[in-house]
Amino acid sequence: MTVRGTATLGAALLSVLAVPAHDAAAATPADVSSRTVQGSSTTAADTLPAPDVAGLREVLRTALSQGAPGAMARIDDNGTVHKVAEGVADRADGRAIDNADRFRVGSVTKSFSAVVLLQLVDEGALDLDASVNSYLPGLLPDDRITVRHVLSHRSGLYDYTNDMFANTVPGFEAVRNKVFSYQELVDLSLKQPLGNAPGAAYSYSNTNFVVAGMLIEKLTGTSVQSAYKSRIIKPLKLRDTSYVHPRTTIAGRHANGYLPPDEGGTLVDSTEQTVSWAQSAGAIISSTKDLDTFFSALLRGELTSAAQLAQMQQWVPVNSTQGYGLGLRRRDLSCGISVYGHTGTVQGYYTYAFTSKDGARTVTALANTSNNGTVLNTMARTLESAFCGKPAATSKASKAPAARGQAFVERYEDIAPGIARD
Repeated sequence: MTVRGTATLGAALLSVLAVPAHDAAAATPADVSSRTVQGSSTTAADTLPAPDVAGLREVLRTALSQGAPGAMARIDDNGTVHKVAEGVADRADGRAIDNADRFRVGSVTKSFSAVVLLQLVDEGALDLDASVNSYLPGLLPDDRITVRHVLSHRSGLYDYTNDMFANTVPGFEAVRNKVFSYQELVDLSLKQPLGNAPGAAYSYSNTNFVVAGMLIEKLTGTSVQSAYKSRIIKPLKLRDTSYVHPRTTIAGRHANGYLPPDEGGTLVDSTEQTVSWAQSAGAIISSTKDLDTFFSALLRGELTSAAQLAQMQQWVPVNSTQGYGLGLRRRDLSCGISVYGHTGTVQGYYTYAFTSKDGARTVTALANTSNNGTVLNTMARTLESAFCGKPAATSKASKAPAARGQAFVERYEDIAPGIARD
């Protein structure tokens, strides 16, 4: 049974979501913040290599050496929890960052938006292959753009954030306290022509999930905030997750975000902002625990029917190691394991939140900085530590460790994807 009364999963879903078996590694490395929840069931995640918690800590320390004030990660592994944190949440008072801290998740919000729309498909209120204009008449310049195109970034709609954030700090300060309507954001996009014919190519664009937010509000008759709360946050008991647009503050204990300028200089505290430039494309606030819970529930089939979960996993190639479904990313790790979730970039925060095919092992990692491509690449390695375990011992001449790191060469897809920053 799912957390939603409108979708019932058959036992066959368990076989659909099973992951290939892998040889189990040695016991989980000791960590003072690890614990085991009693009564957890055995799943396919038990056959994954044990997480490399010591390696995970080294990844976070590396991120600090590259300019992140703080970094943290939480692994939920079929009942066992590992929590690691390094550095500070607040540079002003020196408070240590902790997995209890809330933070801005950026484009991880897209997975929440996609889930709501797929629930509406389950309810018969939405057709993935219908024109967006059939629900929002006259919104888009081409009737051939479907809901599926929007959710898989194949609409061709220009990403307006390329113009907003061509200059990082000035761009941010110009919108930090600004409140946009959805229509205003779409209008910014439509100043540029479509980049490709609908359905012809993958091209990441925040505009797509602004349109997704408009669809949610039109079809539910409620705000995006209400839809997230009633359909995901309350059923999953996500106590740290909220959507407070256009309020600028993060309630409760949280990690401050820090934004470096394009060409050096003082870090800007970017914590307080409306995130109105993103809204349903990137304005959710959450925690490592809640994001682990969300993605685990999603891949376990607790949020949609099996049919719609399968639709989410119809992959469009992004590059040789990544695919994009419907508001969901697939990443193929160096050890041959694929993981599923989303990345998030919003001013001052980098997030990685991914789970195994069966939802039994999940990791969320956060660095409280952005506009730092070196840190972005480093934080991607948290997935290797969480799912691939300890790297095999190699000789000094071996290039295996380097190859493992090269499995991830990040692009700034989540914000201003047309602008490359090293």
